[in-house]
Amino acid sequence: MSAPKTSPCKTAIAAMEPFAGLGLECVCVVTTEQQAKLARQELMRVGTVGFDTESKPTFHKGEQSKGPHVLQFATMEQAFIFQSHFVETHPVIIELLKSTELSKIGFGLGGDLRQISNRFGIRPAAIVDLDRAFKKLGYRNSVGAKSAIAMLFNRKLSKSKSVTTSNWAERKLSERQLLYAANDAYAALRIFHALRDEPRGGSNS
Repeated sequence: MSAPKTSPCKTAIAAMEPFAGLGLECVCVVTTEQQAKLARQELMRVGTVGFDTESKPTFHKGEQSKGPHVLQFATMEQAFIFQSHFVETHPVIIELLKSTELSKIGFGLGGDLRQISNRFGIRPAAIVDLDRAFKKLGYRNSVGAKSAIAMLFNRKLSKSKSVTTSNWAERKLSERQLLYAANDAYAALRIFHALRDEPRGGSNS
């Protein structure tokens, strides 16, 4: 029986060159019904997207999160950032989440799906959690996006703790928040395609 596979250590990842994700010019913040419909059209056209959510952190025992506050969908060219306080975008958010024709790729989505269920009262369809894909490949411990990018691309995915724990319920997100959210979803999509050995787009070298 072969030994379980392990992901790279933090020191090895820290020494790698940065992962070249999407730039700010490729990030679309969706705030209106019309923008949401255009985003839906583009996302449904590609059929497979990177997906993640962000929520304002909770710091007190028993405090319930009111997230997700941000839902991000990424193609190979751009990311669409939905903020849940723009209620006019909710019908499209729900349609995208429920669609069986739009595969939504991400990492460790269990908590995200619970929050979506609580917030929108729906059960998302066509969810692909890459944690399971790595388990099937022989990795005993959970493999996150940062480790996966290091293994597959020999690159370092930036994961700033100050951004991770920032206030995602803000009405206007910072540029750092937008890039973080966009590239969380984008990285998942790149990993998905790399695992399937389907060359897509250019290199991140």
